[in-house]
Amino acid sequence: MFEISKKSKSIEGVLNISGSKSESNRLIALRAFTSYFEIKNISDSDDVKVMISAINSNEEEIDIGHAGTAMRFLTSYFSSIQNSSVILTGSKRMKERPISILVDALRELEVDISYLENEGYPPIKINGRVISKKQVHLPANVSSQYISSLMMLGVSLQNGLIINLSTEITSLPYIEMTKKIIERIGGHVKLQLNQILIDSFSNKIIPNQIVESDWSSASYFYSIVALSDLSDLTLNTYHKNSIQGDSRLVDIYRNFGVKTTFINNGIHLTKSENKIEKKISLDLSNNPDLAQTIVVTCLGLGIDCDLYGLHTLKIKETDRLKALKSEIQKFEVDNIEITDNSLHLKNKSKLKSNISIDTYNDHRMAMSFVPLSLLNPLIINDPMVVTKSYVSFWDHLEELGFEISKK
Repeated sequence: MFEISKKSKSIEGVLNISGSKSESNRLIALRAFTSYFEIKNISDSDDVKVMISAINSNEEEIDIGHAGTAMRFLTSYFSSIQNSSVILTGSKRMKERPISILVDALRELEVDISYLENEGYPPIKINGRVISKKQVHLPANVSSQYISSLMMLGVSLQNGLIINLSTEITSLPYIEMTKKIIERIGGHVKLQLNQILIDSFSNKIIPNQIVESDWSSASYFYSIVALSDLSDLTLNTYHKNSIQGDSRLVDIYRNFGVKTTFINNGIHLTKSENKIEKKISLDLSNNPDLAQTIVVTCLGLGIDCDLYGLHTLKIKETDRLKALKSEIQKFEVDNIEITDNSLHLKNKSKLKSNISIDTYNDHRMAMSFVPLSLLNPLIINDPMVVTKSYVSFWDHLEELGFEISKK
């Protein structure tokens, strides 16, 4: 465990945050589906290392640990490898995360996939084949990664792919990200209301790709700035016209007194003089990965919040809604309630010192609570879980003057 504290509530520094995990994993998958190209500023996260290792593996059984994105993307990838037979397995939690919607869609394309333990969940055995069918149907309100996985598969198919959607899309920005990255390497995607059309890929030479730094990782520093007294913080390799949906941080954190200025190759975060409201209501259907960071920011500022569109949090690394409720109840709050898709916080803002935060094998649980250490010393259990998405997180905190002691 780590005990984290900071003597001053001022934040000053320049950080180079690793490339987006979401962009990196999509580019790695597309490179495997098409032809080799270089990926610059690639994420150094565990999830990306798992993805690269799995694609290069000659093993019959591949263990992807906690890497949910890798499980979804690799299921489609190995389905398309003719005369291959691969078992995809993972951690105990991975075996509790559903995969049936994607498997059903691939079975519709006549891929041979079987469950080895519990129906609808990993581990799965995939016997790859040449896929000739070009239409598939699935609901779109559970995980956008199922759809992204099929979109990238479609690029590699001789006849392309038509994805028919029976429900409204959840986390639409991630679908749009997949579309833009496919187009960036020379592919063609058409997004319609209930249908996505992916053309077969014909380009032989793909230009090298540069990954923008990760906006989800930036969220923890937005929260830190919101809870600080003074800020002069620069985060490098961020763009005003980002393809990452979590760049919505710029607008959300205006509500919390954070001003974002785009500079040559990054963002400069300072305190604004905007009045901070006593209550905020947000629909995070398109940005569920920001929920933990936002609710902890509200906790630290003494703001009540109503957050909606959180139904996908139940199938993440942990049930994030239950985990948030359990950890926030350790502080003296009036009330915190969760439903299947929302969280509601009524806040006393009398934060105790030396609260010990459990992380549930979830990187975002660890990082989202850290900004509270500006207000009072805090203990994070299993702190190295952060390497799933942000290997340098603790180093970057120390660069900003946080004191971290191992217990």
